[in-house]
Amino acid sequence: MKEGIHPKYHAVKTSCSCGHSWEIMSTMGSDELSLDVCSQCHPFYTGKQKIMDTAGRVEKFRQKYGKV
Repeated sequence: MKEGIHPKYHAVKTSCSCGHSWEIMSTMGSDELSLDVCSQCHPFYTGKQKIMDTAGRVEKFRQKYGKV
């Protein structure tokens, strides 16, 4: 392989919005990576479904377009 053409491969600290953090190896330029979801909080892996209803929008939709 040619010298000097490959990016540096180093440790990157990864953290999720749920608070879970771990370290991965990457060619990314920065030393930290923030994620919105991970395997600890994603509904596919946990089996729990979360519905974020801000200001009752889901209920308003159900009242407006629900069966009469």
